Amino acid sequence: MSKKQKKNLIRIIISSVLMIAFLFVPVQGVWRLLLFLVPYFIIGYDILIKAAKGIKNLQPFDECFLMAIATIGAIVVGIIGDGDYIEAVAVMLFYQIGEWFQSYAVGKSRRNITELMDIRPDHANIEVDGELIETDPDEIETGSIIVVKPGEKIPIDGIITEGSSAVDTSALTGESLPKDVMTGDEVISGCVNMSGVLKIRTTKEFSDSAVSKILELVENASSRKSRSENFISRFAKIYTPAVVIGAVLLAVLPPVIGIIAGGEANWATWVYRALTFLVISCPCALVISIPLSFFAGIGGASREGVLVKGSNCLEALSKTKTAVFDKTGTLTKGVFEVTAVHPDKADENTLLHLAAHVEKFSTHPIAVSLRAAYPDECNECEITDITEISGQGITAGVNGAVIAVGNEKLMKTVGAEIVKCPHEHTGTVIHIASDGKYLGHIEISDVIKPGSAKAIEQLRACGVRSTVMLTGDCRAAADRVAKELDIDEVYSELLPENKVEKLEELSEKRKASELAAFVGDGINDAPVLTRADIGIAMGALGSDAAIEAADIVLMDDDPVKISKAIKISKKCMRIVKENIWFSIGIKLLCLVLGALGLANMWAAIFADVGVMVIAVINSIRALFVKKL
Repeated sequence: MSKKQKKNLIRIIISSVLMIAFLFVPVQGVWRLLLFLVPYFIIGYDILIKAAKGIKNLQPFDECFLMAIATIGAIVVGIIGDGDYIEAVAVMLFYQIGEWFQSYAVGKSRRNITELMDIRPDHANIEVDGELIETDPDEIETGSIIVVKPGEKIPIDGIITEGSSAVDTSALTGESLPKDVMTGDEVISGCVNMSGVLKIRTTKEFSDSAVSKILELVENASSRKSRSENFISRFAKIYTPAVVIGAVLLAVLPPVIGIIAGGEANWATWVYRALTFLVISCPCALVISIPLSFFAGIGGASREGVLVKGSNCLEALSKTKTAVFDKTGTLTKGVFEVTAVHPDKADENTLLHLAAHVEKFSTHPIAVSLRAAYPDECNECEITDITEISGQGITAGVNGAVIAVGNEKLMKTVGAEIVKCPHEHTGTVIHIASDGKYLGHIEISDVIKPGSAKAIEQLRACGVRSTVMLTGDCRAAADRVAKELDIDEVYSELLPENKVEKLEELSEKRKASELAAFVGDGINDAPVLTRADIGIAMGALGSDAAIEAADIVLMDDDPVKISKAIKISKKCMRIVKENIWFSIGIKLLCLVLGALGLANMWAAIFADVGVMVIAVINSIRALFVKKL
């Protein structure tokens, strides 16, 4: 509880005690008025000051103005009538109770979100003359060596130069399992070092590191308002002056009509009804609960490793009917693996043995995957005369034989006749020959992520009607992935600009109310991420391009998070609609009852404070996300 909340709670308690005590004091007239003005000013002085400032600034139509007019009017009615001032004090008291509860609820949700996003490091350790000195991360220059002890947050992005450990990435990704890192691995700020001491060479300044980008994104999310929030703002500007005019007419017209008709004016009755009308009309529930719902929704998404740039993005995501995917790095791992071995004049192990030895010193991704597929160390053979032929492959002497590993062009170069394979190729084919004789080939493919199939299935369950894949990969590889994942449409061999054109074609085919989300890895898909209705960058830890171009950033490689993000957005929008209909419905009912004299100030308090409290409690539900 903040100091301001404690202060207001004390005011509420003192005013409540005084109001109840003064009910039993046997005085009337001016003395009774003065007694009740004490708790009234204790509990309502700030509301009166805000109302006066609003009038001074020519912006009077807010809830403070309505409460001031209503309660002062109730005091005037008490002076003219039976000297009962308890309603004026009670209305202000219960309004402040509602405001305190709302402040406490909002503060609690903010604290929850702050705890969930508590990734900003307090300091960075620099080693000087054998001693660790704590330094502000903002003062660390790129290329500096920092030391991260067990239990500390990694303060700045960098590469490990010494040590190994397990790091907790849950604050960034929502993933509970720690990640093992060692010398040479890249690590990002915001992760927690769990075991060993790490020495890290920084690759960025703190202001450009992942933790700073993420915190800036979350802090600025509230500036991008949804249509619902903008509607409430416009609604309040029109609604408030309208109800003030309505209250004035309610106070004046019936008595005037009564006088003209030759009857009684009943000014006190109609002024009281007009004041009740004003109290009921306060749009607090709408003005407070709608932004709070989006704030809680964004916070709940952050907890799951889904960063949403604004409530407008969250609202748009709930309308997604088409999901468009990049392939490599999004639905697949983006890492080559040996998926098939087709021997001709040698067995499988011999093909892998020769390929791994010839590619022993190459850093090409294909070479890495070939070495990974051979279980033994590449040191039992004598390797000589390694020659790399650009665009074809590598030749080398292995135990006296000339081994060629590469594509069809290399086979022609060395005079080896390729034996056609009855199997359909869906990946990159690596042919192998020995002294000009064809031995067979190895097939290497990009491997589908374990969660991709589940992600597509859950997207359909979330109401996504169409799934599309856009990729620059060859047609056979694209068709294989699309078939395994049951994707509706696939377009292959596309350049980045072709992806944008294809996305625009897809947009023309659907209804304006049905939005399309593009999901990419955030590095080479920036143009299409920017063009899409909703751009979703996944696997974006440390990727500046993703954070800049996308509307929504998934902080890990798990495609299942996409359906979770959609579920969060739909839950948030459902809560927003519930609050809108509930608040407006109760308001209209109580306004009619107040105008007819069937609702007094106590009913007005429920219509204002009670509805606000219920709406706020409902809004906080958006903070909590059920596990899939």
